Order: sequence, then C-alpha cells, then structure tokens
Amino acid sequence: GIDRAELESSVYDVLLSDVAVADAVQPTSIEGLAVLPSDRSLAGAEVELVPSSGRERRLRHVLDGAGEHYDFVLLDCPPSLGLLTVNALVAATHVLIPIQASYFALEGTDDLLETIDKIKARPNTELQMLGVLVTMFDRRTILAREVREEIIGVFGDLVFDTFITKSVRLEESPAHRSCIYEHAPSSSGAYEYYRLCE
Repeated sequence: GIDRAELESSVYDVLLSDVAVADAVQPTSIEGLAVLPSDRSLAGAEVELVPSSGRERRLRHVLDGAGEHYDFVLLDCPPSLGLLTVNALVAATHVLIPIQASYFALEGTDDLLETIDKIKARPNTELQMLGVLVTMFDRRTILAREVREEIIGVFGDLVFDTFITKSVRLEESPAHRSCIYEHAPSSSGAYEYYRLCE
C-alpha cells in the first residue's frame, strides 16, 4: 500500500546517499510490519556500487544498527546474481530460494548455489540455507508435478513440504496494493503462506 510517488527516500538512498535506514523505512497497514521500499532508481545502484570499496558489504553495513529494532528482516532479491543479490547474501543469516514449478525452473540454480558457497567461504561464513520453496505450482498439470519431483531430487530435504499454488487471489493482491492476508485472508494462497511461516 505504499505510494512510490510520495517516497522521499528508498533503499537506493540508504545504499548510496548515506540516508539512515530509520529515515527511509515506511510503516504499513499491518501491525509490526515495516518496509524499506525500493523504486526504479535501484536499477542503477548496481553500476554505481561497482567503484565503491567494500561494495559487497554495503547492505550489511547499513543494516547493522537497524536490525536490532526488528525480530526479522526479510531481504527480497532480484532474480539475478548481480551486486545487489550478493549484498543481500552477505547481509543475510539464511537463504530461502523460491523456484517456480515450470520447465526452466532449475536453470541458473547451479550458479546460485555456487555464489552461495563462495559467500559462505569468505564474506559471510554464517550464511545458512533455510530451504527451497516451490511456487506457481499448478496441481492440475503433470509438468508441475514432474518439476516439483525434479526440484526435490536436486535439493532433497531442503524443499519445504508447503508449496505455493497458482492462485488468482495471489496475483490480484499486488494490483490492489495489499498483502494476501488483507486482500483474501481465507484464500488458499493465504493459507499456504501461513503454513510456510509455521
């Protein structure tokens, strides 16, 4: 529900302009949930971070003091292995990997696992794999079931028992600028995410 047009600062400003996390964080309509928003300017952050010293530790540095105000900090990463994702992996304690139940699902997974291993070897030795979440699962198709089995074959016990099915309500939720628990709290998507949290 945050209006990006009215933002005075975002995660871009926190990373590159020394704006404090507390000054950029936005409250939400959900009690206990705050968001450090992003906008289109973040797309340029990757290029701007390249010449910076300690560029892969920038997010960890800015979150150091801020984390004590929250029980959990969730870092939502772009679907690429660029500098922003590396920053998130260096700052994180755990990694949750969502994989769509589609034909090309495991493409790029080897690169991700290799990147995680490299980060665990040096800049973040504490990083742990929390698990793998199968998303966009269409239980009506044989392909989705085959892909899920393939994902289980690769990741074994790391794959959560809970999986997120394709859902119209989940797809509608962002368009209504609300989370699934506000938009359709009794939907299957809300229940599945609740199970995942458990």
